[in-house]
Amino acid sequence: MLLHAATVFLSAFLLFLVQPVLAKQILPWFGGAAIVWTTCMVFFQLVLLLGYAYSHWIVSRVDPRRQGLIHIALLVLSLVFLPIIPAEAWKPLGDENPVLRILLLLFATIGLPYLLLSTTSPLVQAWFAREFPGSSPYRLFALSNFASMLALLGYPFLFEPWLASPQQSVFWSWGYGLFVLVAAALAWKSRELPPLEHGLPQAEAAPEPRPTPRRLVLWLALATLGSVTLLAVSNHLTQNISSIPLLWVIPLAVYLLTFILCFEGTWAYRRDAFLGVLVWVLCVMAWFLADKRLQFELALQIGVFTVGLFVVCMFCHGELARLRPGPRHLTLFYLVVSLGGVLGGVLVGIAAPMLLPGYFELEMALVAVAVLALVVNLERPKPVLAMFAAVVAFTTGALAYRIDKHTEDTVLVERNFYGVLRVKEVEAKDGDPETRYRSLVHGAILHGEQWMNEKYRRSATTYYKTTSGVGRAILAHEGLPIKVGVIGLGAGTLATYGDADDVYRFYDINPAVPRIAREQFTYLSDSPAKIEIVLGDARLALEREPVQGFDVLAVDAFSGDSIPVHLITVEAVGAYLRHMKPTGVIAFHVSNRFLDLKPVLLAIAEKHGLEYAFVHEANDEGTTTSDWVLLTRHKPLILRPEIVQNTEPVAPRPDWRLWTDAYNNLLQVWNK
Repeated sequence: MLLHAATVFLSAFLLFLVQPVLAKQILPWFGGAAIVWTTCMVFFQLVLLLGYAYSHWIVSRVDPRRQGLIHIALLVLSLVFLPIIPAEAWKPLGDENPVLRILLLLFATIGLPYLLLSTTSPLVQAWFAREFPGSSPYRLFALSNFASMLALLGYPFLFEPWLASPQQSVFWSWGYGLFVLVAAALAWKSRELPPLEHGLPQAEAAPEPRPTPRRLVLWLALATLGSVTLLAVSNHLTQNISSIPLLWVIPLAVYLLTFILCFEGTWAYRRDAFLGVLVWVLCVMAWFLADKRLQFELALQIGVFTVGLFVVCMFCHGELARLRPGPRHLTLFYLVVSLGGVLGGVLVGIAAPMLLPGYFELEMALVAVAVLALVVNLERPKPVLAMFAAVVAFTTGALAYRIDKHTEDTVLVERNFYGVLRVKEVEAKDGDPETRYRSLVHGAILHGEQWMNEKYRRSATTYYKTTSGVGRAILAHEGLPIKVGVIGLGAGTLATYGDADDVYRFYDINPAVPRIAREQFTYLSDSPAKIEIVLGDARLALEREPVQGFDVLAVDAFSGDSIPVHLITVEAVGAYLRHMKPTGVIAFHVSNRFLDLKPVLLAIAEKHGLEYAFVHEANDEGTTTSDWVLLTRHKPLILRPEIVQNTEPVAPRPDWRLWTDAYNNLLQVWNK
């Protein structure tokens, strides 16, 4: 029994530890987009399904003696994938389908090891049931989920702060080698075990009825909605903060915790109590999604949606545990549950970006959970049914309200892998057409505004005004022909500074942004400067390009709250410096509600021997505040009076470890 437990524990620990380990390594290759994690989850759930299908096949179709031999052979073969470090050849060039490339990259990096880890829980439970007839194998399922949660919670607090990304991969690979030894020993030992029915008492050996189609559909629906809610909550949180492992693993750990509680025994899931709480939780979550005033209450959002996810998953997984079959059909049960996980991942990670104009999957999940709660309670008294029907009506109304507000004053909405882009057009003063302006919004974050009136439309607005850090850096070269690089096109506002002898080279990873900037705004077409647009991740593009000779490089990927960390490391700044003239300046846009990146850049500047200035633009009534950090080799530039008078001090943090491509820690820079 100890060998069974050790195998299950080690496999589950490695199974979920590898998810943040690999996802974090490939995040920079795809622009740090939050949906990278969702796509990775689709892969992990898909391979988990394949692993459960393999377990079901080998247990139900293969002779017990051959099961162990086949499994040992596959375990040995999987060692060729070690160490699990993504090959540089998988870095995108900018024109590929990012979802397909991520899936293929992960299959090539960890396909067979992850498949075999996925088979372990149901396969070992089947072997356990043969060796210990009469004992419940579902406790091993609870143990596996405990190990998974331990790995997830341990990653951001134990592994990420102390181990660089390549070291994490090596650590995991050694752990997998140990797993292969333990799993192979158990597989060899289990060769001699009799079929399941041979060890059961006669009453228990009687054929167990196969689950009905209705039962299978119910299993699938419960598993799918648990997965959809998990990924939709993860999207909701990471869109507003950052694509960091901490904000992935907390929802996933909550998801796994509910599996542990529901399958460890019957004490945790008190059906009536959780159904009563579910009614309120669904309504509160729907309210928080509909009320924009609560959108940026970060602590409240994390608290409400973490608790909400817990209650929803306790309902879904509690009902699954209540409806689970006996040991004879456990591999079929796990297969259907895994299929539900994959279906949820596909719906949120692939279907939603293609079919929905905004992030409405969480609102839709709440409606679906309310409907399912109504369905599983159809035998209850009418007042109870009326209560669940009211929840269905409330969540549906909140969804309709969100869609209506999402399209209010909206000229264009477009969603793809990189998020939701909206072009809104409003009047600053009602009834005054001269105050009409357009804005580009990515998720909830402003990425540029332009006045529609001919008189003002060439004015630099929002974060890019002449009084901003980047505005002052560009105007410091006034009267000279300059070349400006811009990471993050947005509405193209900075092009308004260009003169006929200037070159403005924009980098953007989202293929929809250049088209929207040209069709919905006129900054690019109005500018007399030569405009160049490079599609793809800016860091990768700059590493491949010949020296550009920039006078100014604006790194404008930090104006939103979800930041691509790979653009703010020692190596990243080194790559930028290769393209700068000796008198050039790199301007980092670091306006952020939740993260304080200024000390990070100060440490990087000291490492490269650069001059540093933090330029804060105060918020006048009705205007946008902006924070820019200027880095340069040319000290006279940051000593110009118009820059000095707006420079504010930044306290160094010598206790913080320097950010590199292999190490960063967003917990350090959290604005507490």
